[in-house]
This record gives sequence, C-alpha cells and structure tokens, in this order.
Amino acid sequence: MDRRSFISKAGLAGAGAVAATTLAAPAIAQSNPKITWRLASSFPKSLDTIYGGADTLSKYVSEATDGNFTIQPFAGGEIVPGLQAADAAAAGTVEMAHTVGYYYWGKDPAWALGSAVPFSLNARGMNAWLYQGGGNDLYNEFLDKQGLYGLPGGNTGVQMGGWFRKEINTVEDLKGLKFRVGGFAGKVLEKLGVVPQQLAGGDIYPALEKGTLDAAEWVGPYDDEKLGFQKVAPYYYYPGWWEGGPTVHFMFNKAKWEELPTGYKALLKVAAQATDANMLQKYDYLNPTAIKSLVANGAQLRPFSQEILSACFDATNEVYAEMEASNAAFKKIWDSIKAFRKDHFLWAQIGEYNYDTFMMIQQRNNKL
Repeated sequence: MDRRSFISKAGLAGAGAVAATTLAAPAIAQSNPKITWRLASSFPKSLDTIYGGADTLSKYVSEATDGNFTIQPFAGGEIVPGLQAADAAAAGTVEMAHTVGYYYWGKDPAWALGSAVPFSLNARGMNAWLYQGGGNDLYNEFLDKQGLYGLPGGNTGVQMGGWFRKEINTVEDLKGLKFRVGGFAGKVLEKLGVVPQQLAGGDIYPALEKGTLDAAEWVGPYDDEKLGFQKVAPYYYYPGWWEGGPTVHFMFNKAKWEELPTGYKALLKVAAQATDANMLQKYDYLNPTAIKSLVANGAQLRPFSQEILSACFDATNEVYAEMEASNAAFKKIWDSIKAFRKDHFLWAQIGEYNYDTFMMIQQRNNKL
C-alpha cells in the first residue's frame, strides 16, 4: 500500500469515528435524561443513620449520572408526616419514599413482612431471604397492588426492646402498659394486656416525659441516645424480639418507576443495595460506643425475662395463625419466610453462634 492510499483510508476511518461519536451523543443523552425527584422520608434529619440512607442513595445516584438524576430527600413532616411517606409516594405527591413497611400494617398486615415481624429473621437472614430467597419479588407482588415498587434500603440490625419508666419482670407487669411500639408487634402485645401506641420518632420523647407513654421502643443505642430517652425512662430492655432484622425500604411510585430508563432502574437497584449494606455497617460500628455512653449516663440495662419472651412467642404464633387463615397475601409471604427461618437458625447455631459465644466469653474475661 502506498503512502497516499494509506493516509486516504486512515482519513476515512477517522471521519467515520467522528461521525459515530456525533451520532452516539444524542442517544446517550436520551438514555440519561435530566430527572429531578423528591423523596419523603419517615425519619427526622437528626438521625444521621436511618435518615442518612436517603442522603446516601441520592449522593450515589447524582454522582453516577453527573447530576442528571437528582433525588431531593425531605425529612418526616416536611412534606407529609413521617407515617404517611409511602402514601405520598403511592399518590404521586412525591416520586419515592424512604420508610419501613410495618408502619402501614394497619392497612394490611402483609405490609410488615418486607421489613420485620416478631420472632422472624435477623438482619443477615432477612437480607438472605430478600436477595437470594425470592423475598424481594414476593414483597413487590404485594406492593404492586399498592401502586408502589420497593427496594431494600437499610437495616438496623436487631433492635433494643425499649425504654421503660418502671421495671418489667413478669407478664403481669405488662398489663395496662402504654407502649409505643412499631409494626404489628402491638397486636401481639395486646394479647398480654399492653396498650400499644404508634408515634413517629420525633413525638416519642415528649410523650414519655409527660407520662402519656409508659414505655417506648425506637431503634438502638446510637439513635436512642440522640433522642435522649434515658433522661425520662431509665430501664433499657433487650432484645427487641419484634425486630430481629428490620429492613428499611425505598418505595417508588409505580408509574414513575416504570417511566425510568433501564439504566436508571439498574443504577437505583445497585445504589439501594449499597445503601442497605452501608446502614447496617454504620449501626454495627456506632452502637458499641453508644451503649457504653448510655450506661455511663444512667441507663439501666435489663433483659426481658424468659417468662415474658415465651409468653410473647406463644402470643405471636396465635396472631400468625389468625392472619394466615384470613389473609392470602400475608400467608404467601409468611410461608416463604417461615421455611427459610427454620434453616437459617439451624445453620446459624453451628458456626456463628459457637464462634460468637466463645469470643463474648473472652470479652467478659477482659481478654480482648
């Protein structure tokens, strides 16, 4: 090939590349359109862990799209009250919510199954079921009928059992207790004489202080310390058997979700899963320091007695039997969780339990 022929052909190839770039640019722009969404959170901004999940997702999405897709979070109460975030997303008032499914259990108990129900899975088990055991698909079958699409967007790990103004030693002590408790754990506790209340996070402290509440649960040491519960209800009980591994969800208006380009949907799925993992990691890192601080400042740790736990477990199974008999959607999802729950705790007691127990003994003996 002579020099003139080579340059001529190279020039044509270069022109073709330029033309391809020129043609491709509009296609890329069309697949990454400018979109601005609003997100209604159920949580106050003061809780940088659980509210912070919305900020984390927004940051990931904006950075990945060079600012083409922006999501603006609003704290509970800024657009709608915290316990109405999913309603706002379903109605199209906002494009999405960051909330917990069990807040809406009163509409249908199946709402709670994607987040946490009493004596169910811990955080690792919940993630395994959601991501690997078909849980996300089953929950979205239910959410689809509510006009929503959901993605897990956080987990707190097993929660504490709450703050009590007086000691609770027996089942008899529960009778007449006005207790702020999320989800349908309240329905279980009603069987034992508790008077359940459901309040948003920002309303709990004044209710405890005034005596409108006798007890309240929220999340765990880090968040609870920020809300100052130890000042008005010193007895701090554990474990929160109604929330072994509560999942926080991003819930999208179904129509708005379906309008998104495929690339944006894929990005949201990845960003939500990263946010999910990040929240649990943050709680696991911050709670150890917070529990020491709470105890140093007057919190008195108390385990629920075996009498109370056993009574609650039995009452829980009664509630499940009632719900399975009357609610097909609940039964379908709960059957799936139950099947995995049995195997999950079989495996957990072999390796994890024995390793963790040994290391905890070393910690108590001041060998770590």
